[in-house]
Amino acid sequence: MIVVEGIVEVDDLDGTLSTLDAVAEEYGLTVQAFDARYLVDRGHLERAVELADRAFDRGENVARERSVEILLYAAGRRQIDDALEMGVAEGQRRVAVVVDDADGDGGAESAAAAALRDRLALDPASTLDSVDAERVRAFFDVPAAELDAVDGDLTDLVHERVALLDVEK
Repeated sequence: MIVVEGIVEVDDLDGTLSTLDAVAEEYGLTVQAFDARYLVDRGHLERAVELADRAFDRGENVARERSVEILLYAAGRRQIDDALEMGVAEGQRRVAVVVDDADGDGGAESAAAAALRDRLALDPASTLDSVDAERVRAFFDVPAAELDAVDGDLTDLVHERVALLDVEK
């Protein structure tokens, strides 16, 4: 899995989504873009990919497309409409784009990542090194009382929400 990070100006959401789909099809892999403000770290995305693949392997997937199943796990939600809030939207956005070949073809992943950087006119920037704690807490419904009551931090709680989605099926 490669995560392409940076700043992108999304003037035409449909056009941007078409670009993501075209790269996925061209290289025969999965591409899913996220608004990075909803992510806590790279592990958040790695776990979502792992659990989405496990759901497909077991025939327990909710979505027909692997990219959407990854989005559902990352969002910790079973409803696609609710999870879409975590996707890209119009405007200037900090994005993290998962590029993953289920068969582990690193060459295809690297080529697709380069194509995305070029086609999206992505301004490379680290997007997973800081957390928009207020936004993440609101999206994942993590009240201050819960944070105070646990040994972990917000990152730990979000990782738990992602993992619990599998249990809640």
